[in-house]
Amino acid sequence: MNMPKTKKSLRVAYFTMEIALEKDIPTYAGGLGVLAADLMRSAADLEIAACCVTICWQHGYMKQEIKLDGSQQYEDIAWHPRKHMKRLPKTVAVKIEGREVTVGGWMYSLKDVPVFFLDTNLEENRPEDREITNHLYGGDGAMRLKQELVLGIGGVRMLRALGYNEVGTYHMNEGHAAFLTLELLKEREYKDENVRKSCVFTTHTPVAAGHDYFEYDLVHRIAGDMIPWHIKKIAGEDRLGMTQLAMHLSRYTCGVSKVHGEISRRMFPGAAIDSITNGIHHPMWVSPEMAKLFDVHIKGWRENPELLEKHCRDLPDNELWEAHKAAKTRLITEVNKHTVTPFDTETLTIASARRIVSYKRPELLYENLERLKEVCHGHVQIIHAGNAHPADRFAQEVIQRMIERAQHLKDFIRIVYLPNYNPDLAKLLVQGADVWLNTPMRLHEASGTSGMKACLNGVLNVSTLDGWWIEGYERDPEAGWRIGPLAPAHDSSEHRKIDAEDIYTELQYQIIPEYEYEGHTRWIRRMKRAIGLIGYFNTHRCVQEYSEKAWK
Repeated sequence: MNMPKTKKSLRVAYFTMEIALEKDIPTYAGGLGVLAADLMRSAADLEIAACCVTICWQHGYMKQEIKLDGSQQYEDIAWHPRKHMKRLPKTVAVKIEGREVTVGGWMYSLKDVPVFFLDTNLEENRPEDREITNHLYGGDGAMRLKQELVLGIGGVRMLRALGYNEVGTYHMNEGHAAFLTLELLKEREYKDENVRKSCVFTTHTPVAAGHDYFEYDLVHRIAGDMIPWHIKKIAGEDRLGMTQLAMHLSRYTCGVSKVHGEISRRMFPGAAIDSITNGIHHPMWVSPEMAKLFDVHIKGWRENPELLEKHCRDLPDNELWEAHKAAKTRLITEVNKHTVTPFDTETLTIASARRIVSYKRPELLYENLERLKEVCHGHVQIIHAGNAHPADRFAQEVIQRMIERAQHLKDFIRIVYLPNYNPDLAKLLVQGADVWLNTPMRLHEASGTSGMKACLNGVLNVSTLDGWWIEGYERDPEAGWRIGPLAPAHDSSEHRKIDAEDIYTELQYQIIPEYEYEGHTRWIRRMKRAIGLIGYFNTHRCVQEYSEKAWK
């Protein structure tokens, strides 16, 4: 891999704690990393003068094995960056706990957009310092603080070492990157206004627990004189809040959907918070068959995804259905490697796959088993996937109950839980399912993008009105179905029962009849409308919106 010609100036340097470029580069944990990669792919396609700064995690994503009893076992994905990237010619130093920690790095190229992976796993560092870039989101608060110092301060210093002295905008993707502002303060006479004019910030978290805070005693012990005298003024009086630091020193802040922007303004009263709704990199997530179909009937869709919305209804019914069936066949082939009772390609197939956390209500579909059996018996087969952190007891138990439930219901509904959820499996699911089920508590999902990937492939969403789906459903209510009203929901048994009954009712009277209607004609009409949504919900539009609003 050749190093690209170094540019002395950049329009934007995008800082992110994680990025999901390839399955075999496990430097990500979930949607934040997937989105970062899609945004950078679109920036490359649109020839934006950009780079990405992230961390070369030795252990990010892990391989999951699910045993017959539902218990799980995890193992690290063995990898080495030298197989995928080129070693950077420079190193920099960041003082942590009073000692100099050397930060090296690697480079991965997305066309002309370099992705720089910072790395402390170097021989010249102490063993405890080599571990800073060991585990993504691993360790205690002290370790997280060290990691964020490496990303923010080490990242700016690495850009300078590589010759990037002119950067129009430093984009902080979540508060993890906020320490970059401290290095800019040092460069710019510690004047807030001199830093603010160069920084923008995207928040992705609609719940308070998702924002990083550090006690000042810990901050001063670990970061020492890298902390400016007025830190409490710019990051919070009682604790250092990474979100507050990022917002205070940014000229522009946004959430990742319209509703998330509203929630963020409530969480941080007085803050000017806009919104730019997320998207997906459409060439990345489309099935080969759908891509071929679009190439014939929607010429130019790769460069201009708006054409999907304008011409989705021009797709021939029979060719669209055959493209979908080919993707579904691939998915069912994979499913049947993991189940005793085979799935088939004719039955309505629901997929639900995501990180297992309580606010996503992963078991909502099973709130009333008798009702589920009544509605789905003989009509539906269900696929689940999603990893649980090895230390997350709640998530581990959810998966175990799913496995037990699949066995309990086997005479009524075919249910499978696929192990080792990763980008390749995600592609199979969003390309080959008939229905994409998403059940978060309302006002808890900032945006979500898996449903967009499903839409691109003609897979219909059945989702709570939250995040991006509020906007998607408003744009075209015929592109899928909603669960419950727009009003906020609490995770009470009463609310769960109401939303679960809504799913059963939609399945019984809308979804199953539409799918089984002669010739799938009604279903295919909805598939086209789902595809049309991606004329808007794509990262090309997202990057263009960032260019207009943030990367000035």
